[in-house]
Amino acid sequence: MSESTSPQVPVDNAVLGQSPPLPVARIDQIGQLLGELDRTPVRAAAFSEVLGPQVDNQLVQVRLGIASGLFAALRCRYAGTAAHGLRVALGCSSWAVRRGLDTHQRDVIEVAALLHDVGIVGVPDQVLFKPGPLEPDESLLFEQARRMSVEILRTACAESAILEIVENIAAWYDGSRGGTRVMGAQIPLGARMIAVVEAYDSMTTDHVFRRAMSQERALGELFQAAGRQFDPELVREFAEFQAGDQTAARRETAQRWLRSLDPEAADSFWQLQGPNAPAGLTSQTDLFQAKLLDHMHDAVLFIDAALRILQWNHGAERLTGIASSSICLRTWAPGLLNMQNEKGDQVADDDCPVVSTLRSGVQSLRRLTIRGRGGRAISVDSHAMPVTAPDGRVLGTVLLLHDASSEISLEERCQSLHEKATRDALTQVANRAEFDRVHELFVSTHRDQQMPCALIICDIDHFKQVNDRFGHQAGDEAIKALAAVLRNSCRSGDLVARYGGEEFVVLCAHCDNASAARRAEQIRKTIAQQAQPALGGRSITVSFGVTELQPGDTPETMLRRADRALLLAKEQGRNRVVQLGIGADADFRTASVLPGQRPWSATPAIRQVLVTPVPIAVAIEKLRGFVADHKAKIVKTEGNEVQLHIDDPTRGRLRRAADRPVAFRLDLRLAEEHVIRSEKGTGVGCPVAQTRIFVSIVPMRGRDRRRADSAERARQVAASLRSYLMATQEKEEPEVLSDETGLLGRVGRLFQAWTAGK
Repeated sequence: MSESTSPQVPVDNAVLGQSPPLPVARIDQIGQLLGELDRTPVRAAAFSEVLGPQVDNQLVQVRLGIASGLFAALRCRYAGTAAHGLRVALGCSSWAVRRGLDTHQRDVIEVAALLHDVGIVGVPDQVLFKPGPLEPDESLLFEQARRMSVEILRTACAESAILEIVENIAAWYDGSRGGTRVMGAQIPLGARMIAVVEAYDSMTTDHVFRRAMSQERALGELFQAAGRQFDPELVREFAEFQAGDQTAARRETAQRWLRSLDPEAADSFWQLQGPNAPAGLTSQTDLFQAKLLDHMHDAVLFIDAALRILQWNHGAERLTGIASSSICLRTWAPGLLNMQNEKGDQVADDDCPVVSTLRSGVQSLRRLTIRGRGGRAISVDSHAMPVTAPDGRVLGTVLLLHDASSEISLEERCQSLHEKATRDALTQVANRAEFDRVHELFVSTHRDQQMPCALIICDIDHFKQVNDRFGHQAGDEAIKALAAVLRNSCRSGDLVARYGGEEFVVLCAHCDNASAARRAEQIRKTIAQQAQPALGGRSITVSFGVTELQPGDTPETMLRRADRALLLAKEQGRNRVVQLGIGADADFRTASVLPGQRPWSATPAIRQVLVTPVPIAVAIEKLRGFVADHKAKIVKTEGNEVQLHIDDPTRGRLRRAADRPVAFRLDLRLAEEHVIRSEKGTGVGCPVAQTRIFVSIVPMRGRDRRRADSAERARQVAASLRSYLMATQEKEEPEVLSDETGLLGRVGRLFQAWTAGK
């Protein structure tokens, strides 16, 4: 994904040449969409589960035959890239089935997706495992890895279509990058599909240098790059495909591979065999040790003699902000944490306490500084302890990092609240009143700290049938079983509460959308596999809604969005996880009050022109979520205009009777337009759809316009609207609103003509 913003110009048929112009949405179509705002939202994308290691191995073998050795080499070199390739292959395969591609097309796309990154085995460790941004010369190594993938496959693959796809995956749709001579529709369909799916998977997966994005934010990035890096029609189609049940689609694809793909046909002498089983927890002592590690506040790292990281507990995640899934099995180096010694100098590899302990077999105690969450420096007491075999050989090192700063962490404060919480009598988790109190503090604290936090809401599927068939006592046992699983999944700073009946909520500290969805998915699997004695050995299933704190959120809007995700999970068939919200990683600019405006004037407190890189149908769906979560009232919809009334977003957090809530009127005008999005300096572009929204926010009561705090409260509404629409503010200067020669002036005259004609 490119981080640069490409110039955008209105579509001109003369510029497009032979390309047929895309139809702009008519005013009556926009009005029809706006009129459906109060209807039930469409389905959201469900969280995609990861298949088990033995199933993954069988899928690779039946799909690749003897070529699975190439995939195994990639997995040994970098397991994360291999897993990425399998996810991309399954996603492309499901998408290809939906598109109605023939068997041969699906086959070549699947094989190309599995092996398109095999050339990464040639990238040096110091570049492959670098925790920060790459230098230009280092980026060239990854471009060379793409070419190496083609050369490796060329020696073993006789199917030219697979080679052509792998060779052109890096090609940009507008022809500006990728080192290839094809562009647009000349790029093979399989390459264009894989480019979209692999970009989406990369953005929604944790990396050492970047946490995973939310699914909605990742889709927004795809739309932003449509026409430039990706095929815009495929991006639109992929967004619709993602709205379906991805878990079921992936499972169906895996079953089709295992049923219809004959491994003997792929390789007559290949024999299916599962991977070596990982060392599991074989004793009760191991279970105690694992639980202790996961709940320790200090960071604990296990590093073997080859400097591979084997363990990275939750304390390490909390301290560094690096997810365990993105760093385990990587090579340890002090540069991963920007480790500095007592004098403030960078710790060299030879001076690293881990390396010193491995060489000398003697423990090391030092005061060091590392890079923590948000890039801030943290003083830590490091304790490196050698792990030796009975014969004296040093097998590895245990590195313990204790936060030595005097600042009390957010997790410690939240944990203190958790321990003192009022408990629900049945389940011994927090009750609803305590959740409401802690949730408000939770949101404000994370917002002040500029840290992500997430909310999971869940309830038992078909619970009434459990009570009717097995009795209320059995229903209580099912509720307690779910509470126990949720409580065991808690980490330092989290809070589990019984919200009511069979419904539970979980506040996840320092946790983003993607991480919370993974946790919810693991809980869902655990409870679904757990036999309930009170139900005759049967198990229960649970549906989950997940969201993350985003700009302009209040505890109420965050809870409503999570509840809306739970309803979507129910609609999609239950026993699944649905994630909503783009999170707080977007770059939203603050709304501005017009300079020189008198506080009691009739002009709006805020005027903005927002641009979102999605078609108007997608923008309307996002607006529908804003209306539902803020409990906004739709006053009227006419043509391409909609008027909303919304109560004060801070109403639930008022502390004094004198703090009267402020109600706002939002006037929105939506226009879908098609622009040519191209890379700077190339002059080559592609028409893509985007939506422009003219926003006016004003207090409904004249007396509220005189209040000093009404502007700040209006800014919160504007920030929330931008986050829901995944939009950026085009201009903040008020002069633009009266620009007679610019784009807004032309649009204003057009609307005046429509008004005069009414």
